[in-house]
Amino acid sequence: MTSALFEPIHLRGLTLPNRIVVSPMCQYSAVDGDASDWHLIHLGHLALGGAGLLILEATAVDPVGRITPDCLGLWSDANEIALRRVLDVVRRHSPIPLVIQLGHAGRKASSQRPWDGGAQLAPEEGGWECVAPSAVPHADGELAPRALATDELPQLVEAFARSAERAERLGFDAIELHAAHGYLLHEFLSPIANRRDDAYGGSLENRMRFPLQVVAAVRDAWPADRPLGVRVSATDWIEGGWDIDQTLVLAGELRRLEVDWIDASSGGVSPRQSVPVGPGYQVPLAAAIRSSSGIPTIAVGLITEPHHAEEIIASGQADMVALARGMLFDPRWAWHAAAELGATAHVPPQYWRAAPAIARGALNVQR
Repeated sequence: MTSALFEPIHLRGLTLPNRIVVSPMCQYSAVDGDASDWHLIHLGHLALGGAGLLILEATAVDPVGRITPDCLGLWSDANEIALRRVLDVVRRHSPIPLVIQLGHAGRKASSQRPWDGGAQLAPEEGGWECVAPSAVPHADGELAPRALATDELPQLVEAFARSAERAERLGFDAIELHAAHGYLLHEFLSPIANRRDDAYGGSLENRMRFPLQVVAAVRDAWPADRPLGVRVSATDWIEGGWDIDQTLVLAGELRRLEVDWIDASSGGVSPRQSVPVGPGYQVPLAAAIRSSSGIPTIAVGLITEPHHAEEIIASGQADMVALARGMLFDPRWAWHAAAELGATAHVPPQYWRAAPAIARGALNVQR
């Protein structure tokens, strides 16, 4: 039996051994943007599970761009040093390619950690002034962000590029830019958050301008042989918001800028969204982007069963599938998928005695 899910895929100079991706998952466990011991345990754990790619959590390009005070950052030498310690250990024990997701939280910054309620933090509570395309709060009752001045935007573009240079020094195999879930790049794209009347608001061309400038700057700063991906919210799930038709236009521009994959998520720009959640509910978005642009796509969202993931890849709806909460619940998901699909997965030799799949020969081990 040949499994499409376990076929290699080539992205520029990077070859993934299979199509299973560990999605970026915020851990809210950094100190002043510095990776901590928790990141060492968390990433080390996920790196041993046999997936083809591991994407680190959303990593802020400046302090104001953190979702919470405890979010990971890559704007300083201290951030770089702390993350290097974690990456060195992970690489010592796992061959999995590593990706960093660079982003800026925009008007959704300065928030509590989710387990503390997730509410917006006022300055007297340790928060800070948020910035956004327009002075429109994310939710009723929140403080309005400060609208970014036009002359501030080149500085933010430069911040993304400088973080990409740090990512190169750290030896990351790829970068994914976070333009989804209501964060800054998505805010510029969506009419829900972007009410500007200058060259960065109004028309679709104008709303795409800043995100595309960021993509172009990172592509220029990033080595030509290393892939660059972009995570998008393909629809806001709100009438009059960002939608799949606009996403397809954006995808065409991303292809022109030599983006190597689009990670097709959705929503996040407003509490007014109405999302039809169900198994694989975002897969049609990935399929539409792939068909229209020809860019490889990652399908995400309630893909939990190996045969479902196999069908998505085998039918050409997406090129990769990504799991987040599913990986937290079962970090060895790729092993189980390989056993079910008759495929081969990477297993550290220390775990070759694991039962029951390896012991009974149901899981072929890459040695």
